[in-house]
Amino acid sequence: MSAYSILLIIGVYFSVLLLISLVAGRGGTDNEAFFLGNRRSPWWVVAIGMVGSSLSGVSFVSVPGMVRDIGFTYMQTVAGFFFGYLVIAGVLLPLYYRRGFTSIYTYLEERFGRRSYKTGAACFLVGKTIGAAARLYVVALMLQTLVFDSLGVPFVANVCGIIGLIWLYTFRSGIKAIVWTDTLQTVVMLAALVLLMVEAARRIDLGAGELASTLAHSDMTRLFVLDDWHSKQNFFKQFFSGIFIAIVMTGLDQDMMQKNLTCRSLPEAQKNMRWYGASFMPVNFLFLTLGAMLLVLAGQEGIALPAQSDEILPLFASRYLGKTALVLFVVGIVAAAFSSADSALAALTTSLAVDILGIGRQQPRQAKRTRIAVHVGISAAFVGIILLFRAVNNTSVIDAIYTLVSYTYGPLLGLFAFGLFTKRPTCDRAVPFIAVAAPVLCGLLDWASRHWWGYAFGYELLMLNGLLTFAGLWAAKRIENGKMKMES
Repeated sequence: MSAYSILLIIGVYFSVLLLISLVAGRGGTDNEAFFLGNRRSPWWVVAIGMVGSSLSGVSFVSVPGMVRDIGFTYMQTVAGFFFGYLVIAGVLLPLYYRRGFTSIYTYLEERFGRRSYKTGAACFLVGKTIGAAARLYVVALMLQTLVFDSLGVPFVANVCGIIGLIWLYTFRSGIKAIVWTDTLQTVVMLAALVLLMVEAARRIDLGAGELASTLAHSDMTRLFVLDDWHSKQNFFKQFFSGIFIAIVMTGLDQDMMQKNLTCRSLPEAQKNMRWYGASFMPVNFLFLTLGAMLLVLAGQEGIALPAQSDEILPLFASRYLGKTALVLFVVGIVAAAFSSADSALAALTTSLAVDILGIGRQQPRQAKRTRIAVHVGISAAFVGIILLFRAVNNTSVIDAIYTLVSYTYGPLLGLFAFGLFTKRPTCDRAVPFIAVAAPVLCGLLDWASRHWWGYAFGYELLMLNGLLTFAGLWAAKRIENGKMKMES
């Protein structure tokens, strides 16, 4: 298939997105529509769109490739996600709706003070900006290889084009349009996934029953690791890490919660969260099954697999599964990438404008101008970070993203846990220093553990980081009280 044909497909797909954005955004281009969608989104639309936002282009590429290295053990983490979503529905959503927040980090100001509020927002801004740019980088790299290299288009133009397209259909009405465009993109992504599985099954020289039996009895479909505490894939590490990853990456993440806050009521938002959590498990299982099928096909055909697991699905889509599979792959990763990046762009704009710049204190016209300027600035930041990833030249990023979350979202976990589950105050002035010290100490402990005890921390770094932040918040008030007593 020619590069021009792929570009035509992407162009048609984007035109549909833009049309949906224009229709969904009619009569609502103010900040209330951009940030909260006027709180009129149907819960089922939000639930479908959140699946696409969570998966992203990285998951579309990386999860099938995981099978070669860790089998189906990623499902241990995914099972933890489900219970994390139940916690969000039962604990966090009632808090956010009861207080009527635009930004969820406003809670930290009410509970602790202004410096805690700014610190929480800053943790989100740093982690989300880098994570969202990393996801887009993978997709930009795929498109560069499949399309733009043959046309002589430089990588920087490719990146600017992708960000520009996303900016076009989000800048007018933000989250109000995104909840609808993401629904389409999730449906497109899942359809591409299922059709890729059908195409792979058609090329494997086995009947449906025989293929199912082969996969079921293969070591690569192993689900649980219960016997090796040193393994990153140990069930208890993965499961409990999954619970906390879901809580921080969804419940404490302005991006994902902003969509929930567009629902018409708390019961609808809770229904959305439960259905979203339930659907996340079978979707990931399908991605892993596709990966296992590709490995079976590679064994039959004697296909040499690339060193990087992230390159396995692109290899098959571009060389061994035919033109239809290549079209499905391109449409799937574009849909996944756009549905993840557009909501991240809106959420980062919301957090920077509301939490850091305080546009709630501005007049409506000035506030709208500020929001538009921030939207442009975040888009430019995406371009810069993606180009930095290109310079580093590392495409295996899904594990890196979860590791990054362990460091940047750990302080958020500690702050919200301390606020929700204790009535104890803390020293607001100390919070920024605690939020820096806890990740640094985590990094040192991880290094020491690897070199001295041979134990490699996995995603449980997130829990450790949150625990250290919690302990720091507890100690900060006691230290402040001790100083006050000495002074008196």
